[in-house]
Amino acid sequence: MRMTEDCMAVQVPYDKDELSFTLPRRRLAGVFAPALAQKRPAFPEKEILSRALAEPFGSPRLEELARGKRSAVIIASDHTRPVPSKLIMPALLSALRQANPGMQISILIATGFHRASSNEELRYKFGDEIVENERIIMHDCRDKNFLLSLGRLPSGGELWLNKLALQCDLLLAEGFIEPHFFAGFSGGRKSVLPGIAGEQSVLSNHCAEFIDSRQARAGCLEGNPMHEDMLWAAQKAGLAFIVNVILNQDKQIIAAYAGHPESAHLAGCEKLRRLALCEVPESQIIIVGNGGYPLDQNIYQAVKGMSAAESAIAPGGVIIMLAACRDGHGGEAFYRSLAEASSPLELLQKIRRVPAAKTRPDQWESQILARILAKNPVIMVSEPKNHALIEAMHMLAATDVEQALQMAREKTGAKAKIAVIPDGVAAIVRKI
Repeated sequence: MRMTEDCMAVQVPYDKDELSFTLPRRRLAGVFAPALAQKRPAFPEKEILSRALAEPFGSPRLEELARGKRSAVIIASDHTRPVPSKLIMPALLSALRQANPGMQISILIATGFHRASSNEELRYKFGDEIVENERIIMHDCRDKNFLLSLGRLPSGGELWLNKLALQCDLLLAEGFIEPHFFAGFSGGRKSVLPGIAGEQSVLSNHCAEFIDSRQARAGCLEGNPMHEDMLWAAQKAGLAFIVNVILNQDKQIIAAYAGHPESAHLAGCEKLRRLALCEVPESQIIIVGNGGYPLDQNIYQAVKGMSAAESAIAPGGVIIMLAACRDGHGGEAFYRSLAEASSPLELLQKIRRVPAAKTRPDQWESQILARILAKNPVIMVSEPKNHALIEAMHMLAATDVEQALQMAREKTGAKAKIAVIPDGVAAIVRKI
């Protein structure tokens, strides 16, 4: 950020680059980024990982767990998550093979309810060597031929999980911990549910009642009904070991947590809670980013950043969302639910009446976006090819930040205070 006498230059991550714009200083409430944004690695990233693996939380070292096991499955995140798998996966593979050279190892991509990752996306994520030499399987939540039932979740829904994960001798997962707009935090147990769960299990866990819970918010685990289901699922799956990392705004590893899936994850969440807290004054206009690629690749994912702005936006204020959305809307059911609704409020009321057993695909994302839009208009700065999609979904579209600000001021007045949250996905926003 650069300051002149009258204006401040601001940069917000956007796609694989950033958007730069200036804002009048007298109207600027501030640029709000958590301490995490400027946190730098204290050691080389590989060393951070090796230290975590050498001193796991609540678990023997991975080499010890691997001894005598014939097979292992590593649950890995998909293309929508910026997990540095190029660093984590080789460390896991090396530890397993050092202890057990003959072990059969499979990498199971936790697509959850997302589309399958392309070969290009896998190469970008893991590197050519792993893609060409390792056994990589794409989870499909809709293919019951590859699922097994493990009974009922605490909430009542039936738990179906990928049978490959259930039939191996050692199940582990890589991932990263970030604030999550309804699960509290990503990582840990989330690799199992929704990561490798069946369609009906995901739908049940993401039901309207749970999404409506005041505990289903970023940074909240205690009393969060979604988190409780996820923990139970990970225990039933036999998830034995995780490696989760915390990333700064440049996607560098600044901390790593390895070991027991609950104790290691909780330790990481407590660290991140301190680093991610972001106190933002109530503002009439909030400009928010989604962390850049891959998190801003569709409208579906951009709802996360909008929910961060939701926490501090004034009644009737305007949210300006900066997201390239190179992948369009990100979900046909998500898109249609908004596009076919007469208004966001009508859709929100309709979804709230849907029982858990009748939850529809992507209903949760539609519910959160409708909740935001029922209170505050959203202007999306995105690629021009997406403008028709955005407008069909009851939002406004702009080509650049200057146009979006002009549109916002028409609703709030020229004297509206503006807050900027460059990476809403990385922040636990609290209004002050």
